[in-house]
Amino acid sequence: MWFAYPRTPHLPWSPGASADDVRTSGLAGLAGREVVVTEKLDGENTTLYPDGLHARSLDSAHHPSRAWIKALHGRIARALPPGRRVCGENMYARHSLAYPALDSWFYAFSVWDGDHCLDWDATVRVTRRLGLPTPPVLWRGVFDERALRALRVDTARQEGYVVRTVDGFSYDEFAHRVAKWVRPHHVQTDEHWMSAPVVPNGLAPTAALWEVRSGAEPDPEALLAALDLTPADLCGPAAATPADAAHARAAAADAASRLDLLGRTGDARLTGVLAALLHRTRRAWLAPRLTDRLGPRQARRTADLVGLHGLLHRDFPDEQRRTGLAGLAEAADLGVLHALAAAVLTGRDDAEAEEARDRVAWSELHAEDAGLLGEAPLETLRAQLRDEFAHGDPDTADRRWAEARRAFTRGRIGTAAEAAALTWRWRNGAFPRLVVTVGPSGSGKSTFARSLPAVHTVVSLDDLRRDRGSRADQRANRAVLDEGLHRLDAALRDAAPDGGTVVWDATALNRHQRSLVHAVARRRDALLTHAVWLLDEDDLARRNTARDHPVPPAVLDGQLRRYEPPYPDEAHRTWYVGAGGGIGDTAGGLHDEED
Repeated sequence: MWFAYPRTPHLPWSPGASADDVRTSGLAGLAGREVVVTEKLDGENTTLYPDGLHARSLDSAHHPSRAWIKALHGRIARALPPGRRVCGENMYARHSLAYPALDSWFYAFSVWDGDHCLDWDATVRVTRRLGLPTPPVLWRGVFDERALRALRVDTARQEGYVVRTVDGFSYDEFAHRVAKWVRPHHVQTDEHWMSAPVVPNGLAPTAALWEVRSGAEPDPEALLAALDLTPADLCGPAAATPADAAHARAAAADAASRLDLLGRTGDARLTGVLAALLHRTRRAWLAPRLTDRLGPRQARRTADLVGLHGLLHRDFPDEQRRTGLAGLAEAADLGVLHALAAAVLTGRDDAEAEEARDRVAWSELHAEDAGLLGEAPLETLRAQLRDEFAHGDPDTADRRWAEARRAFTRGRIGTAAEAAALTWRWRNGAFPRLVVTVGPSGSGKSTFARSLPAVHTVVSLDDLRRDRGSRADQRANRAVLDEGLHRLDAALRDAAPDGGTVVWDATALNRHQRSLVHAVARRRDALLTHAVWLLDEDDLARRNTARDHPVPPAVLDGQLRRYEPPYPDEAHRTWYVGAGGGIGDTAGGLHDEED
């Protein structure tokens, strides 16, 4: 069944309402409710279904401006279940306003199941999985007429804004849950846009990313431009050769095809394609370089895929394979990882590559048999345990979830009831919390440690060196480390009864360095959290020069060469810290938001 999109009523203070426009009958449907205000885009209202699409009119005919949206629909229609439809704005053709830098020529603003409009957060999740951006959010909060009247819109480049309740609503409630403000004289052309020659709006470099999310063939040059990278960056700090570039392009195309067969869309498809394109880069270099363009979550997931895919090319004992795959499943989407591991072998016909292909295929069979190849094999269990652990404090819930997650992926438990029984011993939260800072000198680790609330003890290796005479003196590192581990053990012991937090303030650059700290954490049954810094190497060098106690540039360069950030499976949970010192992303927490 197809639905005409309802006419959106104007707010009482909207200056763009004409005599034949609909005005809201009142604000009672918005009052007291959380609302989100998004930019109103000057395009053509369009609805996409699994079996077709139409503009505002159900019988809308073909127009040249609708050719692109039809191609988009062809890519995403298979991901729309029966009864689901996506409404949005076809921005291909310029109407009254010119848009020089759009993320896409289609912006989705609502998703419907039959006559029910999904809540806003679900809308964003669904549309992002489809590879569709949503209009920019201008304001969010409990409805406040004064705040909305105070919103300032640049009428030279923005048509207005739309207010809707964050909660979902029925089709019949639309007129009471959605309203708009439109600039005065918003139609400013002498000729209707459909009667004039089609002039496409402009796209930003980021449009290449959304194209891949929505299922288009990857354009490697456009993707690199969107990420502010060049072909020379395809091997990270080491310059790429023309052969490297050609192989990266072929790997990206092959990865896209494999991901389509798996049914991966949205961010999952993009991370796999980007990891294939950049598979020769160094992981520690890559994640910070991508953070500004992709956000910390997608940046580190892409980098983690780059770091992990080579493991699937290696020989591995079958009797240990399930455990190994279970660990990988905590760090990456195994479907995407196997597609990537196979794609990077494209074009190679040597014996080593043939053996690697066989190993990837064999590993994929084991992952499928273990139920780990799906996009979110743990999500059902996570949702059940969110309710089960709802009354505990967040640290206790995260600890129980981490223990249940590992037991589930290793086949030891299969239900929420079993998970609750297995993790019963941690229900009262009487265990210490250990935060391990991970990052090169100058990242801001000590400042972050001081900012954490209710910290019982900070064990700082720099402070221990200072007490010996000099923070920069590396000659007694073994003795300093031994003393630090002894203090850590005592601090965790003392913090255990009250569930106190202890911070290990050191670089912890690689797995070996962290393993010594992890051993102490296991002995004291601590909740282990990694705080990992995602900072560009150039930024680190600048920050180092401004420190009160800078390390010599050669020392920092050595740290960067040795830096191996932890994967999510190395701790109960992981916090990813940005340049501003705040936590920009998390992994391993029970209440983490999934894409």
